[in-house]
Amino acid sequence: MKDVHSKLRALDLNLLKVFEAVFHERNLTRAADVLSITPSAVSHALRRLREHLGDALFRREGHAMVPTPACERLAAPLLEQLEQLRRLLQLWVRFDPAQTRQTFRVGMPEGVELTMLPALQRAFFAEAPRASLACVPFDRTQLARLLASGQIDAALDVARPVQDPVRHRELVDDRFCVLYRKGSGPSRAPTAKEYLAARHLAVSGRAVGSVVEDAVLSRLGVQREVALRCQNYASALAVVADSELWLTVPGQLSRAVAVAQSLQRWPVPFRMARLPIHLYWHRHHDEDAASGWLRELLERVVVSKVSRA
Repeated sequence: MKDVHSKLRALDLNLLKVFEAVFHERNLTRAADVLSITPSAVSHALRRLREHLGDALFRREGHAMVPTPACERLAAPLLEQLEQLRRLLQLWVRFDPAQTRQTFRVGMPEGVELTMLPALQRAFFAEAPRASLACVPFDRTQLARLLASGQIDAALDVARPVQDPVRHRELVDDRFCVLYRKGSGPSRAPTAKEYLAARHLAVSGRAVGSVVEDAVLSRLGVQREVALRCQNYASALAVVADSELWLTVPGQLSRAVAVAQSLQRWPVPFRMARLPIHLYWHRHHDEDAASGWLRELLERVVVSKVSRA
């Protein structure tokens, strides 16, 4: 018992943060990026922790770091204790948005940023004039990892299948609208026949796979002709303003751009499922005052933006 207490007193808690990063990332370079240190510093910290605990903890398989059986047994209770320690420390720290110089990182797809960022930045800097805000793209398949590692503090996105430790809450839902250049479609709401007869433009950052609106239409047994696929809405809107192509987008985005681009804007002529927008965060930020303030701000801005439209 005395030896256990001696080891505990000698343990550098920073080593446990390295352990957490390597366990989540399973890669030294990605763990180093999360911790903002060099891969050699991660290797050095792991070596110290291995000597302290008397186990290899991870073994290399190519570029991957695979946990040993002892590491797998240790990880769950250890990471839970780290999370409890974070919660305790968060309760002690007083957060004042008017004084903080913290940088807050919010993951959001381009369409959400185009719609929400103007109102969000106004509200953000009105309450936190010394802080910084970064709106960043993110890989949806890596949402849990990005939130756990602190690479993003929260995310705004369409509904996604997630599970604990990722928390989420639906903020609003949106409906789809279609945009086209004046003269390239009817000057009234298009019919379903006219919508399907038109040629369409789709926006996706992926090389293949259906976009959200096509997935929704397919559930109705409807298939449209997508003539052009591009990477972002800025390009898509420029194309629509100079072509006969039609663009289907969430209603909030269509409201934000239709007038500025002199485009016709109409509801899609199908009973399409609405598009819910969710707020995502990690459970270890549940009690964090700064994270709570950010979540409240995001919810207030998004709900207010939609209710005024």
